[in-house]
Amino acid sequence: MALDTLDYSVLVALAVALLAYFSKGVLWAVADDGTRVVSDSRDIAEVVRENKKQYLIFYGSQTGTAEDYAHKYAKELKAKFKLNVMVADLADYDFETLNDLDCIVSFFIATYGEGDFPDQSVPFEEHVSTLSEGDLGNLKYTLFGLGNSTYEFFNGAAQKAYNSLNNAGATILGEFGKGDDGAGTLDEDYLAWKENTLDLLKDTLNLEESDAAFEPSLKLTKLDPGEFDEDKVYLGEPDKSYLTSTDLSKGPFDHAHPYLAPISSSKELFNSKGRSCIHAEFDLSNTDLRYSTGDHLAVWPSNSNEKLEKFLKITNLWEDKDHVIDLKPLDSTVSIPFPTPCTIEAIFRNYKEISGPVSRQTLANLKQFAPNANAKEECDRLSKSKNVFAEEIHAKKYDLADVLELLSGGARWTTLSLEFLIESIPHLQPRYYSISSSNLSEKTTIHITAVVEAEKFEDRTITGVATNLIRNIELEQNKESATPFQTYDLKGPRGSFAPFKLPVHVRKSTFRLPTNASAPVIMIGPGTGVAPFRGFIRDRVAQAQQGKEFGKMILFFGCRNSQEDFLYKEEWPQYAKALGESFEMVNAFSREGKEKVYVQHKLYERKDEIMKLIDAGAFIYVCGDAAKMARDVNDTLCKILAESKNFPEEKAHEILKNFRTLNKYQEDVW
Repeated sequence: MALDTLDYSVLVALAVALLAYFSKGVLWAVADDGTRVVSDSRDIAEVVRENKKQYLIFYGSQTGTAEDYAHKYAKELKAKFKLNVMVADLADYDFETLNDLDCIVSFFIATYGEGDFPDQSVPFEEHVSTLSEGDLGNLKYTLFGLGNSTYEFFNGAAQKAYNSLNNAGATILGEFGKGDDGAGTLDEDYLAWKENTLDLLKDTLNLEESDAAFEPSLKLTKLDPGEFDEDKVYLGEPDKSYLTSTDLSKGPFDHAHPYLAPISSSKELFNSKGRSCIHAEFDLSNTDLRYSTGDHLAVWPSNSNEKLEKFLKITNLWEDKDHVIDLKPLDSTVSIPFPTPCTIEAIFRNYKEISGPVSRQTLANLKQFAPNANAKEECDRLSKSKNVFAEEIHAKKYDLADVLELLSGGARWTTLSLEFLIESIPHLQPRYYSISSSNLSEKTTIHITAVVEAEKFEDRTITGVATNLIRNIELEQNKESATPFQTYDLKGPRGSFAPFKLPVHVRKSTFRLPTNASAPVIMIGPGTGVAPFRGFIRDRVAQAQQGKEFGKMILFFGCRNSQEDFLYKEEWPQYAKALGESFEMVNAFSREGKEKVYVQHKLYERKDEIMKLIDAGAFIYVCGDAAKMARDVNDTLCKILAESKNFPEEKAHEILKNFRTLNKYQEDVW
């Protein structure tokens, strides 16, 4: 909101209180970038006070994006205003002393699933939702939500936080920012929110703005031979146990500690030139890692050989890739972002997201390292205009190495700080896949179904990091002659990933068959959206073999062509035979007729039966594309309800919304 629309008396009170706080103590010459404070205490006010922090940033993150934005914001506060900032995971603290904080708190909260908080942030949600009016009367905060407008509950978690904080008497500074990944505007939404928020802080608190030159928060040391034990150097291992433990089969396994799972088998599912979809089976038999049907498998990828070489050459690091470096925090309370000592190659092959999109803010920050005048001018031009950046960089899907080459005309960036790259490039995050097996029939095996991302764009092929890695494994495992789009180091650090292993962990999901087995089930899953439904159906087959009975299951599946990309085509008749009249599959082949036919069209064709199943208490499940398919399916179901019951579609939308609340309408979409 504009500054002149805020209550003047509130601003004056905030200015007095916060200026009083900022005047305490001496600002550090090199403030930390806000990485997590190392402390055994869960009392957030105590930790902030003892570490003399002047600004607190909390994040609630499911896949790491909210965490990345929290750190970006911390760097801005540090660079512009020399503030001593702390960034913390909501999972790491209790909140009884939240109202005792005498610094501003910024929240970066991602929405997961049906408007839910990230798994590790649920305790925060539970705490603030039970507070009474006035319990947070002393808290001043800013809020930026990370969501996807293609989902029903856009920024639902951040909205819940906003409502609870305000109900408890907390005062929000500036706008409630809402980033929209669904519209592809998340970064621009953040930049607009950030600029308004920083202006508000500056004007309200009379903060002095300084030159925003990069100041590292980590001390980097290149180690010479003899200064390190080779056996203790990380070459890409996910965590310490991979170096120190002789038994990697013991958990718990999670987002901080994955299991190195053998891929027991893999196969190509498509019969189509230029397109690929891999079925991969991960063996869990030698570990206690388990899953439930409907969960997700997180696969920890590495960057390809081609991407790595291009990146290291343009950043002038190629010749030094085998050098061992160590990192120490300049602030003793700050943690290191990945295990060290490690090689430069390991950093950018295994720990950093070098293939991701580039932000306008990154271009602005690169200006200080430009290798020539033209590169400096281009950094300035592209970073200052939202529209120019969108047209010349974002729309062309460039990654950082592409941008660096473009800006410098191919000249190496010889002055580009390694510390800057480490602190600016996001961490390489696991990729999540809907599990396509059943824990009833495959107790110690997890199946996934992954379309290989390889999009032809102008004279380049834009490739997905994890799916192309999985395809590499499939080609090698089956000794196929096809040429991969990208190649990978399949042996992994010290050969520990051979033969054909990948680090994984299981993320629990609420995408479950109804506990009442007699309830009918309607499943809509085109393409790889069929993955969890294959698991559901295999569940029912296992139950049928035990003599159990259950309600009708109808699956709506869609693909382009019955001869090219009909996933698991040979399996469905077997399931139909095992389940009899309780299972039916309806197919939509979009490229076989004169007109394109999609799952929502088939759904409407069967509207009478769909309505009967809904009246009988059916549970509805949708999996696949969130941007169009899931919306079209929702609209079609609304139309069926409205026509069948003879009431307005608005009422039908409310009914489906209520179904979601009751978990009778669930989505697993992306």
